[in-house]
Amino acid sequence: MLNPSELLKRYASGDTQFQGANLTGINLSHADLIGINLQQADLHSAVMVLAYLNRAKLTKANLVATKLSGANLSQAELIGAILKDADLHGAILQGADLRSADLTLANLLDANLIDADLRHADLGGANLTGACLRGANLREENRRYTANLRGATLRKADLRGANLTGADLAKVDLRGANLSEVTLRGANLSGADLSEANLKGALLTEANLTQTNLRAANLRNAKLERAQLIEADLASVNLQGALLADAKLTKAHLARANLTQARLGRADLSRTNFWEAILQEANLTDAYLARANLTQANLTDANLSRAELSSANLTRAILRGATMPDGRIHN
Repeated sequence: MLNPSELLKRYASGDTQFQGANLTGINLSHADLIGINLQQADLHSAVMVLAYLNRAKLTKANLVATKLSGANLSQAELIGAILKDADLHGAILQGADLRSADLTLANLLDANLIDADLRHADLGGANLTGACLRGANLREENRRYTANLRGATLRKADLRGANLTGADLAKVDLRGANLSEVTLRGANLSGADLSEANLKGALLTEANLTQTNLRAANLRNAKLERAQLIEADLASVNLQGALLADAKLTKAHLARANLTQARLGRADLSRTNFWEAILQEANLTDAYLARANLTQANLTDANLSRAELSSANLTRAILRGATMPDGRIHN
């Protein structure tokens, strides 16, 4: 087993090849090891706090319980690396290749994962609070896999523009997270907490948002075609200009939601609560509103052509200029 001084001496002399080395528990804090080759090395419980590991090769390395807080791992190769229970608090992983890496229970608090490749990575139970995943790739590949983020904490995380197609985000804490322009096509967000999250312009086509908490979230211009929003909490949500064609919102809670110019053609809105919701200029053509609660809702200039409204509650609803199911304009 190498000791720290021996490794650093060899590295300083130009030797960067340490594949398969036994470095269990080694202390390399603050060390400058840019470009080092540690493929398949055993770094279990090593201390590498604030180390420079830019472009380091750590493919299939054992980094279980390794302390890497503040370390610079930008553009590092971590394919298949085992980072279970590792401390990566504040680590820089920008552009790192983490494909198939095991990051279960890892601490990634405030970590920089901009443009990181996380396909096939297992982030189950990881703490990503405040982490920046802008442009990170977690997309589904060939329908064989979905990124595992079950139980992960992503509170206030920055995921702008990230590709999370098909990802499993069931019951994930995304409160206050920035998900603007994110791709979540076919993702599973059932039971997740997205309250006050920014999903402006997000692509949520065919996503599963059953019983998801989206209270006060910003979904302006989001695309939610064929999305499942059954029993979702969308109270006070901003859905201005959102596309919800063919979406299923049965028993969803949309009290005081802003759906100005939202497109809800053929949407299933049965038993949905629209109390005091703003549906001005919304397109509800062929929408199914059986037993929907539209009490005090503002439907000014809305298009309700061929909508099923026969059992809906329209008490004190504002229908001025709305196109009714039979085609007549309401006075």
